[in-house]
Amino acid sequence: MKIIASLSLFLVAFATSHGQGYKVTLQTPDYKSGLAYLTYYYGKNMNVQDSAIVNSKGVAIFQGKEKMLPGVYSIVFPGKNKLFDFLVDKGQVINIKADTTDLINKTEVTGSKENILFQQYQKFVSVKGKLLQDEVEAYKRSTNKTDSSLHEKKYQALNEELNNYRDKIIKEHPESMLATLLTSMKPTPVLNTHPATHQDSVENYQYYKKHYWDGITFMDDRIIRTPFFLPKLEDYFRNVVPQAPDSIIKESDYLLLLARSSPEMYKFLLNWLTDEYINPKYMGQDAVFVHLFEKYHSKGVSSWLNEKQLTTISNRAYMLMSNLIGEQAADLQMVDAKGNNTSLYNIKSAYTVVVFWDPTCGHCRVQVPRLDSIYNAKWKNEGVKMYGVLTETKDLEQWKDFIKENKMENWVNVYETEGQRKMIEQAKAPSYKQLYDVIQTPTIYLLDKDKKIIAKKLTMEQMDDVLDMKIKNQGSRSAENVLK
Repeated sequence: MKIIASLSLFLVAFATSHGQGYKVTLQTPDYKSGLAYLTYYYGKNMNVQDSAIVNSKGVAIFQGKEKMLPGVYSIVFPGKNKLFDFLVDKGQVINIKADTTDLINKTEVTGSKENILFQQYQKFVSVKGKLLQDEVEAYKRSTNKTDSSLHEKKYQALNEELNNYRDKIIKEHPESMLATLLTSMKPTPVLNTHPATHQDSVENYQYYKKHYWDGITFMDDRIIRTPFFLPKLEDYFRNVVPQAPDSIIKESDYLLLLARSSPEMYKFLLNWLTDEYINPKYMGQDAVFVHLFEKYHSKGVSSWLNEKQLTTISNRAYMLMSNLIGEQAADLQMVDAKGNNTSLYNIKSAYTVVVFWDPTCGHCRVQVPRLDSIYNAKWKNEGVKMYGVLTETKDLEQWKDFIKENKMENWVNVYETEGQRKMIEQAKAPSYKQLYDVIQTPTIYLLDKDKKIIAKKLTMEQMDDVLDMKIKNQGSRSAENVLK
């Protein structure tokens, strides 16, 4: 088992709060030495709250001046091969008498009312869980339909019994932390388990999305210190919400609005969303990160982040603002291989592929000739023009040789002169590398006839697919216009 002290640059755990402190006493007669850990769940991982040496009497004391934030905590025993979960809420002086031969059934927790109910639940689940697993194994071994049906019915009956027990806790102890956790863990309901038509599937999705967060209140900090909340959040934004930036932004703002009166939940959500979209998985989703910066971070709401983290967020946002999908690409005023001033905006074409590259880059030496090949074989006939930008002017002669050797004279090949670079610096204007987020080569953009960004940072194959789709759609619209 691996104990992780923090999640990432932005998913920073905050384990302290104002109060009179905590004291957790562990009695574990099976150990006479070693280092034990007091940990808590935060997202998917376990984070260290405290550590203590187990003395010769099998006692370790974890103590701090600030209260622990509510959530699911664990004792990790010396050797890191056993752990015991317990709940922390208002009661912060807790005694744990652990029997490691049977941690669930023989361990006693006192000093916290929450753990009396939690231990009863753990014991019940332990028994029913074993019976459920037995039925699963018996079902697998079944040799005929009768036996299979029998074990399936037994499994369903046991599962219903377990769910009824959970519902009873929620009903009889509605204010308990366990009731909050059990309510949060309930699976999202499905409207129709056997959709027959496309409309059934659409209604199923809409119902599922509408009820996805049933049972979870974003005004309760306790659920963020559980092992199930972050996976549920990830699933929602990665699989349930449409992956269009506008949809993600709408959902992000809504959840952050719900969490505005819950400081720890608010931190968790904004941290995770920032971490998720600073380097998004899909093209165009960097607009989500820019939105988070402009609406939240730039307004000072993330004061819990340190200066280095805020600087990283700010710098990245400014690198992305001018090259979002759908935005007008910045003009490039550069000099071509013959010494003529050449502007990107002066290129008249249905589409322009802008390639930032360098002849000393190994990847460029492979990919740029391939781009030229598909350009000559296909793209040129579709009204596409190539605009190649040298990123390292010290390689100017190699660049010219490479262009000649690979017969790329039909590209518009340009570079920024030293004089142009100095003028931009003196004007304190952003460089082309900032305007186009050029942090590696080759970096490729696809622009439309108005020089708006259609696609960026794709492979040659992906760029070809995008062009095919755009040209096909353009042809369809032209045919519609003729029919009208």
